[in-house]
Amino acid sequence: MSGHNKWSSIKHQKGIADAKRGQVFTKITREIIVAVRAGGRDVEANYRLRLAIQKARDSNMPYDNIDRAIKRGSGEMEGAILTELSLEGYGPSGAAIMLHAVSDNRNRTLQDVRNIFTRHGGNLGESGSVAWLFDNRGIISIEAGNLNKEELELKAIDAGAEDIKIEDGYVEICTKPEDLETVRKGLESQNIPITSATMATVPKATVHLDEKAALTTLKLMEKLEELDDVDNVTSNVDFPDDIVEKYRSQP
Repeated sequence: MSGHNKWSSIKHQKGIADAKRGQVFTKITREIIVAVRAGGRDVEANYRLRLAIQKARDSNMPYDNIDRAIKRGSGEMEGAILTELSLEGYGPSGAAIMLHAVSDNRNRTLQDVRNIFTRHGGNLGESGSVAWLFDNRGIISIEAGNLNKEELELKAIDAGAEDIKIEDGYVEICTKPEDLETVRKGLESQNIPITSATMATVPKATVHLDEKAALTTLKLMEKLEELDDVDNVTSNVDFPDDIVEKYRSQP
C-alpha cells in the first residue's frame, strides 16, 4: 500500500488537486451523477451513492449542490452524458499508473491523459496492461494529530481494517471494499475524526525508482490529477522519504 499512501500524504501536505475548490466540487458532482445512474437515487440501497455523498460532505460541499447532482443523475434535471474511464499507463522507468476518470467527452479525456503521459516520460497503455498489479480497496484517511498512534491502530483493526500506515501524522487505513463503510462507522463511533473515505486501487507490490524518475513520476501523477475529468491516480512506486521531502519542498 506504500505507493498509494505516500501519494495521498503528499497531496494532503501540498494541497495538490484540492487547491481549486470549484474543481473538487465538479469532480464530486460527477461521482454522484454516475452513482445515481448506476444504482438509483435511494441512498440506503445505493452504497456507491452513500460514499459519494459522504465525500461531498467531507469536502464541505453545499447540500444544494449535492441535491442538484442527484437530480441530474436521476434525470429530473438535464445534464451531460457522463462516461467512466479506467485508464492504465507507464511512467518513467516503467512505473505502473492507474487512474479513474469521469468524462462528458471520452476522446478529449483520452487525448489530455495521453499528452500528459508523453510530456513526463511515460505512455498511456492498453486496457489490462497494468491493472493486474493492483487491487481494489477501501481507503480511510485520518489526520493523526495528537491521537495516540498505537491506540488508533488497535481501534482500526478492531473495526475491521486490513492494514494501517502512519506517516508524518497522516494515517491511511486500508479495508476490503465491502468493509469500508463498516470500518468508517466503527471509527466515527469512537470519535476518531475521518478526513476522507473512498474506494481506490492500491498496488499489490511496490517498486523503487532512482531520484530523477521518482520525482518525474510524482509530477506526472500531480498533472494527471489536475485534469478536471480525473478523480483518482495511483502508482506502484514506493517513494523514499527523502524523495517525498524534496518533492514537497518544490513550489
